Amino acid sequence: MKAAGRFVLDSFALLAYLEDESGADEVQEILAAAQARRAQVWMCSINLGEVLYITEREASLEAAQAVLALVDQLPIVVVGPEHPLTLSAAHIKAQHAISYADAFAVALAQELDGHVVTGDPEFRAVERLVPIKWVGV
Repeated sequence: MKAAGRFVLDSFALLAYLEDESGADEVQEILAAAQARRAQVWMCSINLGEVLYITEREASLEAAQAVLALVDQLPIVVVGPEHPLTLSAAHIKAQHAISYADAFAVALAQELDGHVVTGDPEFRAVERLVPIKWVGV
């Protein structure tokens, strides 16, 4: 992959990678490009929180803690929802049939002029707002 640019992972993409599901190879390629400094990978802490609660619910608190430790080792910049990002996400949620957490991924991709990386079909509702890098579909 000759990835260049900025990518924003949503929870679907990170879970696919972590659980070696459909799309994992594509996410791995993006992460490898980031490791080689050919791309930048970002994630909003809201979306990371989704990954953690799903992991804890489906496995255990210890598994969620292990996921967090792994994510800390990956070339992913995790950002908190500052006030402007929150306002953008709220506006996106108000205007489009997308979850509030997913609206943060869209808002962050808009802010960074990047692509959302996902396989979640819910993002079809916002394809006109931000480029989507579809994985596992």
